[in-house]
Amino acid sequence: MLFPTTLVGSFPQPDWLIDREKLAGRFPPRVRAKELWRVAEPYLQQAWEDATLLAIRAQEDAGLDIVTDGEIRRESYSNRFATALEGVDLDNPGSALDRSGHPNPVPRICGKIRRKHAVEVEDLRFLKAHTKKSVKITVPGPFTMSCQAQNDFYASDAEAALDYAVAVNAEIRDLFEAGADVVQIDEPYMQARPEKAREYGLAALNRALDGITGTTAVHICFGYAAVIHVRPSGYSFLPELRGCGCKQVSIETAQSNLDCSVLAQLDDKQIMVGCIDLSDMTVETPEVVAARIRRALPYVAKERVILAPDCGMKYLPREVAVGKLQSMVEAARILRREYGGG
Repeated sequence: MLFPTTLVGSFPQPDWLIDREKLAGRFPPRVRAKELWRVAEPYLQQAWEDATLLAIRAQEDAGLDIVTDGEIRRESYSNRFATALEGVDLDNPGSALDRSGHPNPVPRICGKIRRKHAVEVEDLRFLKAHTKKSVKITVPGPFTMSCQAQNDFYASDAEAALDYAVAVNAEIRDLFEAGADVVQIDEPYMQARPEKAREYGLAALNRALDGITGTTAVHICFGYAAVIHVRPSGYSFLPELRGCGCKQVSIETAQSNLDCSVLAQLDDKQIMVGCIDLSDMTVETPEVVAARIRRALPYVAKERVILAPDCGMKYLPREVAVGKLQSMVEAARILRREYGGG
Protein backbone atom coordinates (compact mmCIF):
# COMPACT_ATOMS: atom_id res chain seq x y z
CA MET A 1 0.00 0.00 0.00
CA LEU A 2 1.22 3.49 -0.84
CA PHE A 3 1.14 6.19 1.84
CA PRO A 4 0.42 4.12 4.99
CA THR A 5 -0.67 6.09 8.05
CA THR A 6 0.38 5.85 11.69
CA LEU A 7 0.96 7.74 14.92
CA VAL A 8 4.42 8.82 16.00
CA GLY A 9 3.60 7.20 19.34
CA SER A 10 1.34 8.90 21.85
CA PHE A 11 -2.40 9.56 21.79
CA PRO A 12 -4.20 11.86 24.28
CA GLN A 13 -4.79 10.24 27.67
CA PRO A 14 -8.30 10.70 29.13
CA ASP A 15 -8.87 13.43 31.71
CA TRP A 16 -10.25 10.83 34.12
CA LEU A 17 -6.92 8.97 33.97
CA ILE A 18 -4.28 11.70 34.16
CA ASP A 19 -4.29 15.33 35.31
CA ARG A 20 -3.81 16.85 31.88
CA GLU A 21 -3.61 20.39 33.28
CA LYS A 22 -0.69 19.42 35.52
CA LEU A 23 0.89 17.47 32.67
CA ALA A 24 0.75 20.46 30.34
CA GLY A 25 1.98 22.87 33.02
CA ARG A 26 5.38 21.27 33.50
CA PHE A 27 8.26 19.88 31.46
CA PRO A 28 7.90 16.22 30.45
CA PRO A 29 8.89 14.15 33.50
CA ARG A 30 12.23 12.31 33.40
CA VAL A 31 11.80 10.73 36.85
CA ARG A 32 8.55 9.13 37.96
CA ALA A 33 5.59 11.49 38.38
CA LYS A 34 2.93 9.31 40.00
CA GLU A 35 1.13 12.40 41.25
CA LEU A 36 -0.16 12.96 37.70
CA TRP A 37 -2.44 9.91 37.80
CA ARG A 38 -6.02 10.52 38.94
CA VAL A 39 -6.71 6.82 39.61
CA ALA A 40 -5.60 5.18 42.86
CA GLU A 41 -2.78 2.62 42.62
CA PRO A 42 -4.94 -0.51 43.19
CA TYR A 43 -7.09 0.37 40.15
CA LEU A 44 -4.44 1.94 37.92
CA GLN A 45 -3.59 -1.15 35.87
CA GLN A 46 -7.25 -1.67 34.96
CA ALA A 47 -7.60 2.03 34.15
CA TRP A 48 -4.54 1.93 31.90
CA GLU A 49 -5.99 -1.05 30.01
CA ASP A 50 -9.40 0.60 29.60
CA ALA A 51 -7.82 3.82 28.33
CA THR A 52 -5.52 1.88 26.00
CA LEU A 53 -8.54 0.16 24.47
CA LEU A 54 -10.07 3.59 23.82
CA ALA A 55 -6.85 4.74 22.13
CA ILE A 56 -6.73 1.62 19.94
CA ARG A 57 -10.37 1.99 18.90
CA ALA A 58 -9.89 5.69 18.13
CA GLN A 59 -6.99 4.88 15.81
CA GLU A 60 -8.92 2.08 14.12
CA ASP A 61 -12.02 4.24 13.71
CA ALA A 62 -9.91 7.00 12.18
CA GLY A 63 -8.59 4.43 9.70
CA LEU A 64 -4.89 4.28 10.63
CA ASP A 65 -2.95 1.45 9.01
CA ILE A 66 -0.41 0.97 11.82
CA VAL A 67 -1.57 1.50 15.41
CA THR A 68 0.23 2.01 18.70
CA ASP A 69 -0.84 1.60 22.32
CA GLY A 70 -0.98 5.39 22.52
CA GLU A 71 1.69 5.32 25.25
CA ILE A 72 -1.27 5.53 27.64
CA ARG A 73 0.61 3.96 30.56
CA ARG A 74 3.45 6.49 30.37
CA GLU A 75 3.89 9.80 32.13
CA SER A 76 6.30 10.71 29.33
CA TYR A 77 7.72 8.93 26.31
CA SER A 78 10.99 8.11 28.09
CA ASN A 79 10.63 7.97 31.86
CA ARG A 80 8.81 4.64 32.15
CA PHE A 81 11.69 2.77 30.54
CA ALA A 82 14.52 4.93 31.89
CA THR A 83 13.39 4.55 35.50
CA ALA A 84 13.02 0.76 35.22
CA LEU A 85 16.74 0.20 34.71
CA GLU A 86 19.35 -0.94 37.18
CA GLY A 87 22.05 1.60 38.01
CA VAL A 88 19.84 4.65 38.63
CA ASP A 89 18.99 6.14 42.03
CA LEU A 90 15.33 7.10 41.88
CA ASP A 91 15.14 8.23 45.49
CA ASN A 92 17.86 10.84 45.02
CA PRO A 93 17.41 12.20 41.50
CA GLY A 94 19.90 14.38 39.72
CA SER A 95 19.39 17.43 37.52
CA ALA A 96 20.03 18.13 33.85
CA LEU A 97 19.10 20.89 31.44
CA ASP A 98 16.05 20.14 29.34
CA ARG A 99 16.19 20.94 25.64
CA SER A 100 14.57 24.28 26.50
CA GLY A 101 17.61 25.13 28.67
CA HIS A 102 15.80 24.73 32.01
CA PRO A 103 16.94 22.35 34.79
CA ASN A 104 14.74 19.31 35.29
CA PRO A 105 14.91 16.42 37.80
CA VAL A 106 16.40 13.37 36.05
CA PRO A 107 17.54 9.84 36.92
CA ARG A 108 20.92 9.89 38.69
CA ILE A 109 23.28 7.23 37.38
CA CYS A 110 24.94 5.61 40.38
CA GLY A 111 26.01 2.26 38.90
CA LYS A 112 26.20 0.27 35.69
CA ILE A 113 23.09 0.67 33.53
CA ARG A 114 21.42 -2.71 32.98
CA ARG A 115 17.94 -3.79 31.93
CA LYS A 116 16.53 -5.82 34.82
CA HIS A 117 13.49 -7.11 32.94
CA ALA A 118 11.35 -6.42 29.89
CA VAL A 119 9.52 -3.14 30.38
CA GLU A 120 7.08 -2.84 27.45
CA VAL A 121 6.50 -6.40 26.29
CA GLU A 122 3.20 -6.76 28.17
CA ASP A 123 2.07 -3.43 26.72
CA LEU A 124 2.75 -4.80 23.25
CA ARG A 125 0.98 -8.08 23.95
CA PHE A 126 -2.08 -6.18 25.15
CA LEU A 127 -2.02 -4.09 21.96
CA LYS A 128 -1.73 -7.13 19.70
CA ALA A 129 -4.53 -8.90 21.54
CA HIS A 130 -6.93 -6.05 20.79
CA THR A 131 -6.30 -5.16 17.16
CA LYS A 132 -5.90 -6.94 13.85
CA LYS A 133 -3.92 -4.00 12.43
CA SER A 134 -0.14 -3.84 12.16
CA VAL A 135 1.33 -2.58 15.42
CA LYS A 136 4.15 -0.29 16.43
CA ILE A 137 5.64 0.37 19.84
CA THR A 138 8.18 3.01 20.87
CA VAL A 139 11.21 2.94 23.14
CA PRO A 140 13.38 5.88 24.24
CA GLY A 141 16.75 6.06 22.55
CA PRO A 142 20.06 5.52 24.35
CA PHE A 143 21.50 8.91 23.44
CA THR A 144 18.39 10.76 24.60
CA MET A 145 18.26 8.83 27.88
CA SER A 146 21.93 9.60 28.54
CA CYS A 147 21.16 13.31 28.00
CA GLN A 148 18.22 13.04 30.39
CA ALA A 149 20.33 11.70 33.27
CA GLN A 150 22.96 12.94 35.70
CA ASN A 151 26.06 10.79 35.25
CA ASP A 152 27.70 10.12 38.63
CA PHE A 153 29.23 6.78 37.65
CA TYR A 154 30.69 6.54 34.15
CA ALA A 155 33.96 8.07 33.03
CA SER A 156 32.12 9.70 30.12
CA ASP A 157 28.60 10.29 28.86
CA ALA A 158 29.53 8.29 25.76
CA GLU A 159 30.20 5.25 27.94
CA ALA A 160 26.84 5.70 29.65
CA ALA A 161 25.07 5.98 26.29
CA LEU A 162 26.54 2.67 25.13
CA ASP A 163 25.24 0.86 28.21
CA TYR A 164 21.82 2.44 27.67
CA ALA A 165 22.12 1.09 24.11
CA VAL A 166 22.70 -2.45 25.37
CA ALA A 167 19.54 -2.17 27.50
CA VAL A 168 17.51 -0.83 24.56
CA ASN A 169 18.83 -3.57 22.30
CA ALA A 170 17.60 -6.26 24.70
CA GLU A 171 14.19 -4.59 24.90
CA ILE A 172 13.87 -4.34 21.11
CA ARG A 173 14.76 -8.02 20.71
CA ASP A 174 12.02 -9.00 23.17
CA LEU A 175 9.49 -6.71 21.48
CA PHE A 176 10.07 -8.31 18.09
CA GLU A 177 9.97 -11.75 19.69
CA ALA A 178 6.55 -10.79 21.12
CA GLY A 179 5.29 -9.83 17.66
CA ALA A 180 5.94 -6.14 17.06
CA ASP A 181 5.69 -5.12 13.40
CA VAL A 182 7.65 -1.89 13.96
CA VAL A 183 9.76 -0.72 16.89
CA GLN A 184 10.48 3.00 16.97
CA ILE A 185 13.39 4.52 18.88
CA ASP A 186 12.77 8.08 20.04
CA GLU A 187 15.92 10.22 19.79
CA PRO A 188 14.78 13.87 19.97
CA TYR A 189 17.99 14.92 21.72
CA MET A 190 19.96 14.23 18.55
CA GLN A 191 18.38 17.43 17.25
CA ALA A 192 18.83 19.25 20.58
CA ARG A 193 22.49 18.18 21.09
CA PRO A 194 23.85 17.69 17.54
CA GLU A 195 27.56 17.91 18.43
CA LYS A 196 27.30 15.12 21.00
CA ALA A 197 25.04 13.17 18.64
CA ARG A 198 27.82 13.23 16.05
CA GLU A 199 30.46 12.42 18.65
CA TYR A 200 28.81 9.33 20.12
CA GLY A 201 25.02 9.42 19.71
CA LEU A 202 24.90 7.73 16.32
CA ALA A 203 27.25 4.98 17.55
CA ALA A 204 24.97 4.40 20.55
CA LEU A 205 21.90 4.21 18.32
CA ASN A 206 23.59 1.66 16.07
CA ARG A 207 24.63 -0.37 19.11
CA ALA A 208 20.96 -0.47 20.13
CA LEU A 209 20.17 -1.86 16.67
CA ASP A 210 22.96 -4.45 16.63
CA GLY A 211 21.65 -7.77 15.34
CA ILE A 212 18.07 -6.49 14.96
CA THR A 213 16.35 -7.67 11.77
CA GLY A 214 12.81 -6.35 12.30
CA THR A 215 11.51 -3.05 10.96
CA THR A 216 12.90 -0.23 13.09
CA ALA A 217 12.32 3.52 13.03
CA VAL A 218 14.02 6.49 14.64
CA HIS A 219 12.05 9.61 15.55
CA ILE A 220 13.90 12.92 15.69
CA CYS A 221 12.00 16.13 16.37
CA PHE A 222 12.08 19.69 17.69
CA GLY A 223 10.17 18.86 20.90
CA TYR A 224 6.49 18.82 21.83
CA ALA A 225 4.64 21.79 20.32
CA ALA A 226 2.97 22.36 23.70
CA VAL A 227 6.39 22.84 25.33
CA ILE A 228 8.76 24.10 22.61
CA HIS A 229 7.01 26.84 20.66
CA VAL A 230 9.70 28.10 18.28
CA ARG A 231 10.68 25.86 15.37
CA PRO A 232 13.75 26.22 13.15
CA SER A 233 13.17 25.68 9.44
CA GLY A 234 15.75 22.91 9.29
CA TYR A 235 17.28 20.12 11.35
CA SER A 236 20.72 20.47 12.94
CA PHE A 237 21.09 16.67 12.80
CA LEU A 238 19.34 14.68 10.09
CA PRO A 239 21.47 13.71 7.08
CA GLU A 240 23.70 11.83 9.53
CA LEU A 241 20.87 9.31 10.04
CA ARG A 242 21.75 7.83 6.66
CA GLY A 243 24.44 6.08 8.68
CA CYS A 244 22.04 4.50 11.18
CA GLY A 245 20.64 1.00 10.99
CA CYS A 246 16.97 2.03 11.20
CA LYS A 247 14.82 1.35 8.16
CA GLN A 248 12.54 4.34 8.82
CA VAL A 249 13.21 7.93 9.88
CA SER A 250 10.41 9.99 11.44
CA ILE A 251 10.67 13.76 10.97
CA GLU A 252 8.39 16.76 11.35
CA THR A 253 7.57 19.14 8.51
CA ALA A 254 4.17 20.68 9.28
CA GLN A 255 4.77 23.20 12.06
CA SER A 256 8.32 23.99 10.97
CA ASN A 257 7.47 24.17 7.25
CA LEU A 258 10.64 22.12 6.80
CA ASP A 259 12.76 22.49 3.69
CA CYS A 260 12.19 18.94 2.48
CA SER A 261 15.16 18.91 0.11
CA VAL A 262 17.27 17.52 2.99
CA LEU A 263 15.30 14.28 2.70
CA ALA A 264 17.06 13.49 -0.57
CA GLN A 265 20.09 12.64 1.56
CA LEU A 266 18.15 9.81 3.25
CA ASP A 267 17.57 7.92 0.02
CA ASP A 268 17.93 4.50 1.63
CA LYS A 269 15.23 5.11 4.27
CA GLN A 270 11.48 5.12 4.48
CA ILE A 271 10.41 8.53 5.74
CA MET A 272 7.60 9.15 8.21
CA VAL A 273 6.68 12.62 6.98
CA GLY A 274 5.20 14.62 9.84
CA CYS A 275 2.21 16.29 8.20
CA ILE A 276 -0.01 17.25 11.15
CA ASP A 277 0.71 20.54 12.96
CA LEU A 278 0.35 19.89 16.70
CA SER A 279 0.61 23.58 17.63
CA ASP A 280 -2.65 24.38 15.83
CA MET A 281 -5.92 23.31 17.47
CA THR A 282 -7.68 23.73 14.12
CA VAL A 283 -8.22 20.44 12.31
CA GLU A 284 -6.46 20.63 8.96
CA THR A 285 -8.40 19.72 5.84
CA PRO A 286 -7.27 16.60 4.00
CA GLU A 287 -6.18 18.86 1.13
CA VAL A 288 -3.80 20.78 3.43
CA VAL A 289 -2.31 17.54 4.73
CA ALA A 290 -1.91 16.13 1.21
CA ALA A 291 -0.16 19.33 0.12
CA ARG A 292 2.38 18.91 2.95
CA ILE A 293 3.18 15.42 1.72
CA ARG A 294 3.53 16.62 -1.85
CA ARG A 295 6.28 18.99 -0.69
CA ALA A 296 8.36 15.92 0.22
CA LEU A 297 7.68 13.87 -2.90
CA PRO A 298 10.29 15.54 -5.15
CA TYR A 299 12.90 14.23 -2.69
CA VAL A 300 11.40 10.95 -1.42
CA ALA A 301 10.00 8.21 -3.64
CA LYS A 302 6.28 7.73 -3.04
CA GLU A 303 6.91 4.09 -2.07
CA ARG A 304 9.02 5.28 0.86
CA VAL A 305 6.56 7.80 2.36
CA ILE A 306 4.57 7.16 5.55
CA LEU A 307 2.08 9.71 6.88
CA ALA A 308 2.27 10.63 10.57
CA PRO A 309 1.78 13.61 12.89
CA ASP A 310 4.82 15.80 13.55
CA CYS A 311 5.30 14.30 17.02
CA GLY A 312 3.33 12.63 19.80
CA MET A 313 -0.28 13.80 20.20
CA LYS A 314 -0.58 13.44 23.99
CA TYR A 315 -1.03 17.17 24.70
CA LEU A 316 -3.92 17.64 22.24
CA PRO A 317 -7.60 17.53 23.20
CA ARG A 318 -8.84 14.12 22.14
CA GLU A 319 -11.47 15.44 19.73
CA VAL A 320 -8.83 17.55 17.98
CA ALA A 321 -6.45 14.59 17.74
CA VAL A 322 -9.19 12.38 16.27
CA GLY A 323 -10.15 15.04 13.73
CA LYS A 324 -6.55 15.49 12.64
CA LEU A 325 -6.07 11.75 12.23
CA GLN A 326 -9.21 11.49 10.12
CA SER A 327 -7.91 14.26 7.86
CA MET A 328 -4.55 12.49 7.58
CA VAL A 329 -6.22 9.22 6.57
CA GLU A 330 -8.33 11.00 3.96
CA ALA A 331 -5.20 12.79 2.69
CA ALA A 332 -3.59 9.37 2.20
CA ARG A 333 -6.61 8.28 0.13
CA ILE A 334 -6.29 11.43 -2.00
CA LEU A 335 -2.62 10.75 -2.60
CA ARG A 336 -3.23 7.09 -3.46
CA ARG A 337 -5.75 8.09 -6.11
CA GLU A 338 -3.38 10.75 -7.42
CA TYR A 339 -0.26 8.57 -7.49
CA GLY A 340 -1.85 5.25 -8.45
CA GLY A 341 -1.77 3.48 -5.12
CA GLY A 342 -5.38 2.35 -4.82
